[in-house]
Amino acid sequence: MTTTLRPTEPLQHHADGTRSRRYQVCVNSRPVGAVHLATHPVFGQSVARILDLRVEEPDRRRGRGTVAALAAEEVARGWGCQRVEASVPADAEAAVRLVTALGYVQRNRGMEKRLGPSAPGLPAGTRSRPLSDDEYGPWLEQGKAHYARSWIDRGVPPGQAWAKSEDDHARLLPRGTATPGVLISALEHEGTRVGTLWLAVTGDHAFVYDVETDERFRGRGHGRSLMLLAERQSLEAGASVLGLNVFAGNTPAERLYDSLGYQPVLYAMYKNLL
Repeated sequence: MTTTLRPTEPLQHHADGTRSRRYQVCVNSRPVGAVHLATHPVFGQSVARILDLRVEEPDRRRGRGTVAALAAEEVARGWGCQRVEASVPADAEAAVRLVTALGYVQRNRGMEKRLGPSAPGLPAGTRSRPLSDDEYGPWLEQGKAHYARSWIDRGVPPGQAWAKSEDDHARLLPRGTATPGVLISALEHEGTRVGTLWLAVTGDHAFVYDVETDERFRGRGHGRSLMLLAERQSLEAGASVLGLNVFAGNTPAERLYDSLGYQPVLYAMYKNLL
């Protein structure tokens, strides 16, 4: 039996400069699933994204998804793409196995924790305060550089990494510290600033966009204190779920989040196209 992709629409060109196309997954011309392929809104035409890949239940576990994914990669190559990315729910075990077997590498993962009813306390001598206007500028520039470096270290070309960093910070902090729903805090221990926290709250969900312990104070438990502060601020703002992103290979952060009860919810995977 032959598994192929059949376009179900013309190639779409979007206002943000991306293009996309939907396909049927067919076995001997019989539709058994769907693929939605697009280029990346920040990384540009050289990066493709598999937005959706589905095979209907009666045709699963027969290699249809593998062939469909490989066919999508061939389409991406035809578009001139050099990399393909996919986001896979952590509880979709078959999908995780599929992309791993096809050579996709985990770049980062989203994690979440359902918060308890009471806010945790901070260690003795530790307190938080809003980041000052004077501190904001240096904090922002350092954050942009660190974020770009995290992408560069995981295979993203520097130009694309810096473009993503600038775009994400501009989108998420349009009014700086006055951006609605945003809390940017300094953590102090015995009067000395030891770290910073960037938290955003939307409804009953909060998200840690950045948590950073100053290098000279690392290894003293301040990272845990910052995460406890994130829980406290989330609960005070009415959120019941706290999420975050951790880049693969950041072992200290992974261990900290695991110890605090965070669970993976989404894997961001990528593969370089040869």
